[in-house]
Amino acid sequence: MLIIPAIDIKDGKCVRLTQGRMDAETVYSENPADVAKRWESLGAKLIHLVDLDGAVEGIPKNINTIKKIFTSINTPVQIGGGIRDIETIEYYLNFRAVQRIIIGTKAQETPSLVEKACKKFPERIAVGIDAKDGFVATHGWVNITSEKAIDLAKKFENMGVACIIYTDIKKDGMLQGPNMNATKEMANAVKISVIASGGVSSLSDIKALKGIKLEGVIIGKALYSGNIDLEEAIKIAKE
Repeated sequence: MLIIPAIDIKDGKCVRLTQGRMDAETVYSENPADVAKRWESLGAKLIHLVDLDGAVEGIPKNINTIKKIFTSINTPVQIGGGIRDIETIEYYLNFRAVQRIIIGTKAQETPSLVEKACKKFPERIAVGIDAKDGFVATHGWVNITSEKAIDLAKKFENMGVACIIYTDIKKDGMLQGPNMNATKEMANAVKISVIASGGVSSLSDIKALKGIKLEGVIIGKALYSGNIDLEEAIKIAKE
C-alpha cells in the first residue's frame, strides 16, 4: 500500500483546509516545492497535488507554483484541481513528473470526458470522488449532488480508469481517523483500485486501512502537524 503525501496549493502556498472549506485554511509553507522535496527525501514514491483555487474556479490557477514542483523533484505526482477538458489534461501530461491526472467535478457532470481521456491516455486518468454523507461533492466541495459516491464509481468500471481517489469530506483535515466503513464499502463495490483520503491521523489508522484492499492512502494534515512520521508510515505500509 502506497503512502501518498498531499500538497494542496492555494494562492501559491502549501495549505491544509478543514473539511474542504476555503475559509478554514492553515498555511504550512510559502514554498510548496520545498515541501515536495522534503516528502521525496523521506521516501515518498508518489505525491498528490491539488490546485485548490483551480478546483473552485474550474481552470488551473497555480501553474507557476506547480511547475516549480515538477522541476524540483524526481518523484512522480498525480494532480487534480480545475482539470475539466482534454487540453488541460494533455498540458499536464506533457510534464515528465506527472504520472496521472485526477478528474473530479467533470467526472460527475460529464462522465464522457473520462471515457474520452482514458482512450487517449490509457492508465493515466484517475477519478476523484469526494463524498459528504455518501453523496458526491463537486466544484471544490462546494456543491453537494444527489448522486451516491458508489453509483458514480461504478460508471467508470469499464472505461480504463487507473484508480478511484475517494475522499470523505467530513473527515478531511479533522485528524479524527478515516471513515473506515465508507472506504471499505467503496473498495469492495468496484473493480477499480481505490486510494483513500481524508482523516488519517495516526499510524494505527494506517494499520487499520491495510485491512482494506487499497492501492494507497493519501495523508495531509497529519504529516504537517507531526502526528504521523512519513518514514514510519511508509515502513508500516510495506510490512
